[in-house]
Amino acid sequence: MSTLTPALAGAVNFRDVGGLPAATGTTRSGVLFRSGSLARIDEPARTQIAGIGLRRIVDLRDDDEVALEPTLGDLAVADTVRVPLVLGSVASFFENDMSLDELYAHIVDESAPRLVEVVRAVIETQPVLVHCTAGKDRTGVSVALILSAAGVEEDAVVADYARTAANLDPERARRIVSWLRRVHPDAVHLEELVTGSPEPAMRGLLERLRGSHGDPADYLRAAGVSDDELAELRRILIAPR
Repeated sequence: MSTLTPALAGAVNFRDVGGLPAATGTTRSGVLFRSGSLARIDEPARTQIAGIGLRRIVDLRDDDEVALEPTLGDLAVADTVRVPLVLGSVASFFENDMSLDELYAHIVDESAPRLVEVVRAVIETQPVLVHCTAGKDRTGVSVALILSAAGVEEDAVVADYARTAANLDPERARRIVSWLRRVHPDAVHLEELVTGSPEPAMRGLLERLRGSHGDPADYLRAAGVSDDELAELRRILIAPR
């Protein structure tokens, strides 16, 4: 599945998306990585990440998140592209008690231009890491769109997304849920927003895009991604059989 499936100390939900089955082959290892925050990685993890040879980080977090947990500056990465994926703050997810289905629909409905920026940032430079705070929702939607548009099989896209829940630090998740529960005592979807990556949420999003646009690639086309760019995305990500 991945060249980096073992957990890296301090790196939230870090993994390579290589080895996923696609219509014409499999995703290449060492090209596209996904994670949550890298603010707490230890020295061995930093060394292992440096060994990947990352040339770009695409950071999907808002300004407050970046200020609270800045990515360590000594990862020897050529550049960082900031693409705050959602308008407003992450706190609004909890204030509005959004379900995952509502959150993902909000992202694809309101953030299409920024999702195009993410896709183009991946096309331009590799190896590339896409991340947010937990690597679950904004990263999950972005990477799922990228993989789907490149021709990765839907079951594999959904399974990659669903792996996240098992990759989160359970103790840290408990602390976050406990704090948020004090702030939002009546929230129905709080635990799911913090810790959940259920398969039906991603299948529902992909089905929604099929209903509205035809498929995720057509969604990106409607947002401005060209056929040449989609072809280049497939070339970069997919190793043919």
